[in-house]
Amino acid sequence: MADLEKAKKLNKIAWVLTVVVFGLLLSMGNPMFRIALPEGVDLGFLPAFHSSMNVLVAISLIFAIIFIKKKDVKNHQRSIYVAMFFSVLFLLSYVTYHFTSEPVKYGGEGAMRTVYFIFLITHIILAGLIFPFILFTFIRGYTGQVEKHRKMAKWVFPIWLYVAISGPICYLMLMPYY
Repeated sequence: MADLEKAKKLNKIAWVLTVVVFGLLLSMGNPMFRIALPEGVDLGFLPAFHSSMNVLVAISLIFAIIFIKKKDVKNHQRSIYVAMFFSVLFLLSYVTYHFTSEPVKYGGEGAMRTVYFIFLITHIILAGLIFPFILFTFIRGYTGQVEKHRKMAKWVFPIWLYVAISGPICYLMLMPYY
């Protein structure tokens, strides 16, 4: 049975989260918002960490699709909860790093530079676009709106998976320049 009242409340929270996250992402590139770290504190490990979180999101999503194709709803739900958990850790890590550290520029040349920027640009655009839809797809599943969840998940899933995979690819290509 769908819990539409709970869905209404969660949808409002999802919109607020979307606005807050977009605001953070837009402001983190501005040097005016850069947060100075105390002497001796180095967060240089965070890009590897948030890249790892994206890999774990991708793995969780793959398990989620395998489970739902086997009609194992309980393990599908667990896999999605795990993907959401790793996504939250990713986002916290990513925002922390970019508010406290100078951006790293890609130094490659030629065709690899083009490949890197194709991955980077599609990753950034799709990550921004898909974020609220991930939340709304989750809410529909969580509140028992199974048919609406299914319809959204069919197109949200592959985009979320692409974002979760393309992020670590960008990191691996950028790693020599950290």
